[in-house]
Amino acid sequence: MNRRITKIEMQPTLPTLKRTAAYARVSGAKDEMLHSLAAQVSFYAKLIQDNPEWDYAGVYADEAETGTKDSRPEFMRLVADCKAGLIDEIITKSISRFARNTVTLLETVRELKALGIGVYFEEQRIHTLSADGELMLTILASYAQEESRSVSENCKWRIRKDFKEGKPSNNIRIYGYEYKAGGFTIIEEEAAVVRMIFADYLSGLGKNAIMKKLIRLGVPTKLGGRWSESVIGSILKNEKYIGDMCLQKGYVTDHLTKHQVKNNGELPKFYVENHHEPIISREIYEAAQIEMARRAALANHPGERVLSEFSGLIVCGRCKAKFRRKINGAGTKYAKVVWACATYTYRGKHECAAKRIPDDILKEKCAEALGLTEHDPAIFTAKVERITVPDDGILVFTFKNGTERTLSWKNRSRAMSWTDEMKQAARKRALGGVDNG
Repeated sequence: MNRRITKIEMQPTLPTLKRTAAYARVSGAKDEMLHSLAAQVSFYAKLIQDNPEWDYAGVYADEAETGTKDSRPEFMRLVADCKAGLIDEIITKSISRFARNTVTLLETVRELKALGIGVYFEEQRIHTLSADGELMLTILASYAQEESRSVSENCKWRIRKDFKEGKPSNNIRIYGYEYKAGGFTIIEEEAAVVRMIFADYLSGLGKNAIMKKLIRLGVPTKLGGRWSESVIGSILKNEKYIGDMCLQKGYVTDHLTKHQVKNNGELPKFYVENHHEPIISREIYEAAQIEMARRAALANHPGERVLSEFSGLIVCGRCKAKFRRKINGAGTKYAKVVWACATYTYRGKHECAAKRIPDDILKEKCAEALGLTEHDPAIFTAKVERITVPDDGILVFTFKNGTERTLSWKNRSRAMSWTDEMKQAARKRALGGVDNG
């Protein structure tokens, strides 16, 4: 038997290219900073593409105010792509560009390391997959975090020094004015809207009605968003419209989260009179403050939310918003509690035309749905999961046992809803009498 020997030629294996990405970030959106960011992106794109051992996986770049926040969209996308197996290596300029928070930095690096993905910091010449990489990172990241705290404290000192001298911070953005080079210039188109808001409020319109009017007229906000009751309220209470400035109304709690809170006396405030040209007179402003206080007193316990067994359980079938408790005719003896769709209440009928439900009728229907002779809040809470309002006059009760029941309702006739007292008052008015109720 003849043996046969065959030579097997080994095919050379091609080296696997390492999928490499870069991360860049600048603090702030100034022109020179954005130019720097563009330069970083171009540099890293060329660096990776020129390396024969690397496969270009992209450059992720953020225009962030600070390296301490986790809300950097490109950074989060970078991490997500790493988890998806799209990246093998990351290059970045320095630890402070990647993150100044030591905990966040180490958590991210360890998470990537577990996936076999290394990060190379050019400035410090540290590779996270090396033996001493994490030790060096811990030391240097702590230094970067302390540097961030020091910079933050210096900024706070400068801002508070300016406040003491009656100078506002440089990031003021207020409707009706343009703030530039330390001074306010009136924007007449916006100033006319401010004057209209004060005039409408003093003529009897509420903040919600003014908001709906501005939306109906198509008046833009300062930043192009939507008008809200809170914005109307802040305009009515803002002393800047009479030319004054109250400084340090809020402050930042710490340099890592950059969380800003209202100053309730923790720090001194500084009030500067006649700082700039006013948009409205002091008389109108003071009249508006008095009117706000009067309406708050009529509302009975201003700022206190009235909770009931229905709060958060009634859902509009049209817009999916919750129904909220309202008092029609608040401050009068004819006040009536109703439940109204939040969209209808805060955005207007053009956004959702859901009909209001009188509180007394709602309670009657709840008793009927539960087979009771009268409404019982405790039984309702124990058995009902939610009430859906798919259309006017329809209530769908969903019970906690998984069953449902649909009931219809309609408003009582005007004659049925009038009390003897209301009829007597109407007769007086018809006869020319006076009723001050």
